[in-house]
Amino acid sequence: MLLALTRGVSPAMAACELTHLARVPIDPALAAAQHQQYEETLRRLGCRVERVAAAPELPDSVFIEDTAVVVDELAVLSRPGAESRRPEVEGVTEALRRYRPLAAITAPGRLDGGDVLRIGRVLYVGMSGRTNEEGIAQLRAHLAPLGYEVRPAHLTGCLHLKTAVTAVSDEAVLLHPEWVSPTLFPGLEVIAVDPGEPFGANVVRVGRAVLTGSAFPRTRQVLERRGVEVHVVDVSELAKAEGAVTCCSILLEVDR
Repeated sequence: MLLALTRGVSPAMAACELTHLARVPIDPALAAAQHQQYEETLRRLGCRVERVAAAPELPDSVFIEDTAVVVDELAVLSRPGAESRRPEVEGVTEALRRYRPLAAITAPGRLDGGDVLRIGRVLYVGMSGRTNEEGIAQLRAHLAPLGYEVRPAHLTGCLHLKTAVTAVSDEAVLLHPEWVSPTLFPGLEVIAVDPGEPFGANVVRVGRAVLTGSAFPRTRQVLERRGVEVHVVDVSELAKAEGAVTCCSILLEVDR
């Protein structure tokens, strides 16, 4: 079955790291309510949701995706590019230990899970402000012996690779072409977001369905016209902290 690891919203969320967005007031209570609806939607899509122990002193800790890269055989603990986020990894380590053998990215490597897009046995890794060449090289060293290919991906104008592109199936990606080149994905169908919704490329794939933010209705229509089953949640408060739907969970296959 599919397990979704999540983590609660910190009351200190307003002190989050920001790179591309201006700082605006954030209501942690509203963010927590939206996050709860996100978890409920994952449950409706068939996931078992397990919350990692809260970290109220860590403003960005709800964005659990950045702390690890998980494949069927292994969990690779990240070393986040933002120094303030590195303590987030410890709590997630204890949760993942129950389900996977562990490896880790070490200094001087930097890697955010939000920069890693897995499609089958290929992992595309964004070369961003949070992930460096050493982090990518270490990830390759951990995963190549297991039969995975790690491909660097250049991006511009956004925080993480999965801000710019995510998978909607094994054959198709949803992409904002101004931030990442469609030529990185030969053999895959490339679906462009609506031009007025540049952040709409970030979706969570759960089986044959995808989960998307409510701020992207035209991109939702693009997907639905292609036969994709789309479920919508409001993550507007989380988005003020440069978060999106992929950021808030780590999905992994587990035994019941």
